[in-house]
Amino acid sequence: MMVEAPARGQVVKRILIIEDERPLAEAVQYSLEKEGYEVDIALDGERGWEKFTGGSYDLILLDLMLPSIDGMEICRRVRSSGSTPVIMLTAKDSDVDKILGLEMGADDYVTKPFNMRELVARVRAVLRRAAGEGEAQAAKGKQLRAGDIVLDSERHEVKVGGRVVEMPLMEYRLLELFMRNPGKALGREYLLNKAWEGDFYGQTKTLDVHIRRLREKIEEDPANPRHIITVRGVGYRFEAAEAET
Repeated sequence: MMVEAPARGQVVKRILIIEDERPLAEAVQYSLEKEGYEVDIALDGERGWEKFTGGSYDLILLDLMLPSIDGMEICRRVRSSGSTPVIMLTAKDSDVDKILGLEMGADDYVTKPFNMRELVARVRAVLRRAAGEGEAQAAKGKQLRAGDIVLDSERHEVKVGGRVVEMPLMEYRLLELFMRNPGKALGREYLLNKAWEGDFYGQTKTLDVHIRRLREKIEEDPANPRHIITVRGVGYRFEAAEAET
């Protein structure tokens, strides 16, 4: 198989495909390797988890329905161990499955059957956002504080009450957007365009899922948030200081 050589000095991105349909997995592998990525395949959840923990990957393409360990559990484990981007592959075209995947920490989802060009474009977009995060932070303030929430852009780390909270890239980017714009009502389209850098393909309810997960991590009572406030008909507003009771 001919693989495009990366530009001089460019680090080859490594992708792990965890997909039990061998023909599909190999087709995706072929398409990604033509783009210059290094790609490994695992045909079941257990082997996929072994490969992930035994290697170093920049992105995971993860099937929802897998033998031995299902995609939801793999995603949960990956997310609890760090911030490696995950794109969920699912044959189920239902909002419930998409939302479940996002709630487990997936950064994006693609419904089968999918257009290979679209999949490659999404992979490229997610990797670009992840790679550009550190560069973007270099020009910004290193720490943002709001109550007991501290976002350290140099370490790409969030602490709540002194405890490190793991966040997928999209949750981190949304929190940073909020903390850099305290007191402002930010529209849904604005948040989607900024956080996804114009590469958003899904439905706007995806934003609500990320906001709900973010609240669960930074709010004392997610059902009655004091920091991320819903602004009906507009979007959301971030209050840096907790309201007086």
